[in-house]
Amino acid sequence: MESPGMNAPAISQTQVTRVVSLPGDGIGPEVTKQALRVLEATGKIYDIQFSFEEFPVGGASIDAYDTPIRDEVLEASRDADAVFLGAVGGPKWDNAPRDKRPEVALLRLRKELGLFTNFRPVRVYDALVESSTLKPDVIRGVDVLVVRELTGGIYFGEPRSTEPVDDEERAVDSMVYRTSEIERIARVAFRAAEKRSGRVTSVDKANILATSQLWRKTVTRVADEFPGIDLRHLLVDNCAMQLVRDPGQFDVIVTSNMFGDILSDEASMLTGSLGMLPSASLGTGTAMYEPVHGSAPDIAGQDKANPLAAIGSAALLLRYSLEMEEAADLVEQAIENLLDRRILPADLHTGDGVPAGTTTVGDAIIDYIEQA
Repeated sequence: MESPGMNAPAISQTQVTRVVSLPGDGIGPEVTKQALRVLEATGKIYDIQFSFEEFPVGGASIDAYDTPIRDEVLEASRDADAVFLGAVGGPKWDNAPRDKRPEVALLRLRKELGLFTNFRPVRVYDALVESSTLKPDVIRGVDVLVVRELTGGIYFGEPRSTEPVDDEERAVDSMVYRTSEIERIARVAFRAAEKRSGRVTSVDKANILATSQLWRKTVTRVADEFPGIDLRHLLVDNCAMQLVRDPGQFDVIVTSNMFGDILSDEASMLTGSLGMLPSASLGTGTAMYEPVHGSAPDIAGQDKANPLAAIGSAALLLRYSLEMEEAADLVEQAIENLLDRRILPADLHTGDGVPAGTTTVGDAIIDYIEQA
């Protein structure tokens, strides 16, 4: 698939692939460790040499350096071939000032690396059909790609403020989109759909929001460049309902930053767990890969975390930054094989047997890769 919006060429297999590792908080270091182990194991099969450089971000960086992310970490990320992120945040920092919250690290990385596209593939594996809270006949075979705009919208809009007004506080967040921002994410979604079934659902709130009215008008116009694509529009509330009523109707969903954040988390539960969702953030600079789940501090350090979303993100790194489809497929086949053999992390485990620990899952994936 064409690398959407990425100007940098793919990494040559004969050179060292430099990956900046940002494990972050909670279970982030545990799942990141397994993902990087999988990259190394795959690299040995395909003659890829990886070099990993690790930095603290999020809460770990706040505790160590009093800032969610240092300028030198951003610089190292810009110079790397890929960035791998674990997870950031936790109750410890919930009441911190806005500029000292762990999530600031994410927003700065996305903005300064030019990562305007977020791919969130949602695939329901046959082995996990019974793990979902939805009926098997509703979710069997579901394979959706959520294409989320990542550097615009309400998360980045100005002005934003909290100020006293008439003996109370008044807060303002601005949802802002420019035509060019919508055009480029629409083209990414249409190109992605050309490699799939050719169906795109654009999600907005055009019955209420001016930004969504511009979104719908712009996406409709860009669709004329892709005559083979079947485009439909859905309001976000209807899309949220349809995702749980009949998720099989969707192929590619393209939507704004906030709507994509919410809908992709909802869609993750089709798979049985948020711990199954990988993601790739792509754009004009160094691509970044991360599991969609949070830091889950309540299980950190207990070998209970599900590393499959992180390992799936490693597969996306192979696919998009290295353009090695076969290597990416191998990692994804290893995940499917693991699930078929019922080696299940705690969040997916039901019935008899003992849930597999984080390291055990990583070992099983690497075992499959080495034997393949």
